[in-house]
Amino acid sequence: MKMYEIRALTDDQIQEELDKSYKELMNLRFRDATNQLTDTNQPRKTRKDIARMLTCLRERQPY
Repeated sequence: MKMYEIRALTDDQIQEELDKSYKELMNLRFRDATNQLTDTNQPRKTRKDIARMLTCLRERQPY
């Protein structure tokens, strides 16, 4: 997910996407542990998406 796509979402939508991403990351870790993961870069991409979403939420917080 690109940053401009994340910025177009509301805070609630970003939080829902974060929940989905955390669950997906957990599933990817399980698949990696059982050697069923075909794309080994997928966990890294998911972690970066999570970081982008957290960054966007933090940008919106008032000081």
